[in-house]
Amino acid sequence: MTQGTSPDSVGALVERLDIAPLRSGPLNGTRFTVKDNIDIAGHRTSYGSPAWRDAHPAPVHNALCVDQLLAAGARCVGKAVADEFTYSLDGESQFFGTPCNARAPERIPGGSSSGSAASVANGLADFSIGTDSGGSLRVPASLCGIWGMRPSLHRISEAGVLPFMPSVSTVGLLSAEYRHLEVAARVLLRSGAGPVAPLRRLLVLSDGVEVAEAAVREAVRKALAEIARRTGIVPEPVRFADLVGEDIPLGDCNLKALRDLQTAEFQSTVGNWIEAVRPELGRTFSMAYGNVRSFDRIAALDSVTRCERFFERINAALPAGTVICFPTTPSIAPLKGSLNTLDAVTAFYDPTMTLTAFSGVARLPEISAPLMTVEGCPVGLSLAAGHYQDEFLLAALRDLLGIRLS
Repeated sequence: MTQGTSPDSVGALVERLDIAPLRSGPLNGTRFTVKDNIDIAGHRTSYGSPAWRDAHPAPVHNALCVDQLLAAGARCVGKAVADEFTYSLDGESQFFGTPCNARAPERIPGGSSSGSAASVANGLADFSIGTDSGGSLRVPASLCGIWGMRPSLHRISEAGVLPFMPSVSTVGLLSAEYRHLEVAARVLLRSGAGPVAPLRRLLVLSDGVEVAEAAVREAVRKALAEIARRTGIVPEPVRFADLVGEDIPLGDCNLKALRDLQTAEFQSTVGNWIEAVRPELGRTFSMAYGNVRSFDRIAALDSVTRCERFFERINAALPAGTVICFPTTPSIAPLKGSLNTLDAVTAFYDPTMTLTAFSGVARLPEISAPLMTVEGCPVGLSLAAGHYQDEFLLAALRDLLGIRLS
């Protein structure tokens, strides 16, 4: 497949499908798409790379998460475009094109779950499943003005999901309406009907807000003021250093922890295949992969240990009943084609991953809520809770935002 040959007008899909539900359930009448690093039986999985697609046979079985949704009454309507090897946050693919950002058509949709976000934002599906390690669901949710959930690490089955960064990557969801996000999430999480802790505290990650551009900071202030007015819950500022008990900046969560872990694991999964096969690579991915190829994985082992320390300390600071919030992305979506120099890429990626690395390191469930508009473009406000507190987060978000499912 080349640019311009998408089976839909907004460039969101690799392939249109019509896979009927397996039985009736809570998702009756809904349509979903599947990011093209998640297996659908009888259809080759591209991983955002034609070379990968052509070198691997079509799977015999669906990924388990796909079967869960079909068995809950949902209909699968397509395989969604993904960035090359899902190793990107921008959503621009040399091989599959750039899916349309419905709220800002001249701007990138974000990635790597670009087609998943575009399929939802443009009305082709009610929700989509994708994956997230460094922000691949949360970034497109923020930039496209939709809901996006990264669950606690490994809460959702990854059987049938292509290997990426196993200590970081997780299956998650994108949706235009919150009700579809929650119902589908509860199906995939296998949630019971048990009670959850009441919401007691709302923390604000102060240095996460400070990373954002001025207009986004002001939008966060207004969103939190509205939450406080509605609920009577006063947001409490907290800094990353307070959470981890070390005098270090929030940026270290990415630069001296998550990034090294991601890179080392990518070398061991996709990198081994690339080195053996030497496939055609896109220009943008080739630039990023140069850093992977030269990466000193032994020197980075201290970062792997640091990730575990951050995980333990952040979660100790987020007991049941506590939600922490921050902007999902530090800015609105960049213009298409603008990330064409190393300086431009760095200016977008470094502050963005400073924010997204926080939940990645701490393995937190995080939901990007489409609450803010800056310069006519959407920006998400993220709310996160402690590891394995996914059901609490879903309930707390409804309380904070006054959402009703019916």
